[in-house]
Amino acid sequence: MLELARQIHAHLTHRSARVVVVPHKNPDGDTLGAASAFVGYLRATGVDTTLWCKTGVSTALAFLPHADELHSNPAVWTERQFDTVCIFDAGDPVFAGAQDCINSLAVRPTIINFDHHFTNTRFGDFNFLQLDAASTTEVLFHYFSYVGQVINAPIATALLTGLMTDTGNFSNPATSESALRAGAELVRAGGNYTAILNYTYRNKSADALRLWGIALSRLQINKDLDLAYTVLTRADMTGFKVTDNDVEGVSNFLNSIGETKIALVLKETQDGMVKGSLRTTHDDVDVAAIAGAFGGGGHKKAAGFSVKGHLENIKGEWQIVGG
Repeated sequence: MLELARQIHAHLTHRSARVVVVPHKNPDGDTLGAASAFVGYLRATGVDTTLWCKTGVSTALAFLPHADELHSNPAVWTERQFDTVCIFDAGDPVFAGAQDCINSLAVRPTIINFDHHFTNTRFGDFNFLQLDAASTTEVLFHYFSYVGQVINAPIATALLTGLMTDTGNFSNPATSESALRAGAELVRAGGNYTAILNYTYRNKSADALRLWGIALSRLQINKDLDLAYTVLTRADMTGFKVTDNDVEGVSNFLNSIGETKIALVLKETQDGMVKGSLRTTHDDVDVAAIAGAFGGGGHKKAAGFSVKGHLENIKGEWQIVGG
């Protein structure tokens, strides 16, 4: 990994004129934290850098460094003609929301891929993957140590955000000794643990909690499948000032149910899809394999998928129809 890190650093600092940094669409704390930290690193080395994401940033993550600079218009790709594309926390460029933009460039760019998911397709020219890492920001933490990048307070806060959100504030099964050591180093470097906690865990709106109430009122237990599940439709969101990101975490909450091994939340999205979020705390369950059956992926204990269709309650049971 040391040699690969040095190769990537050399490419970025000596052979890249215009770099675009890409978190995946509908960014969470890990992908945006990683992208934010990487922008800071590239700017410190004098690299011309643009931060782009297909979708906007939730207010819960707007505190991250460089979040206010994020572009969402695809036109910036053809205008700037990037020669290097850095993608974070995405199994492939389609999931990142960047494939069409990459295809629009006059000359194929060099693609650098940073991730920690075992379902990653190794789509990059450089693939810096650490499958045992708790988050992509932990992957970057190690990358920065390899290339001698000094981690200042803004970069530390960005990296710590990804670690905290992907480990459920160091409480879920992704929390490892390595993750805890990285977290301690990032706090020592100036990572603002309290600010991250306030923005990502203590900022639920009343409307978001009312929506959680709807989800919890529909909670069902399938003992045959060892499954606790619930659903949220687009109609449920009508009348509430909420975003898709406001309901993130319901699956983690259901994962605390002791009488089942798997938690599932099905949620209709604005683009005519149903998104499934799967969680488990049990070593003998692989939710990534379940997600894979529906074209998704993730980790053994936290995974997701999206399928075309909508949710309907048919004879007391919720089903995905119209796919």
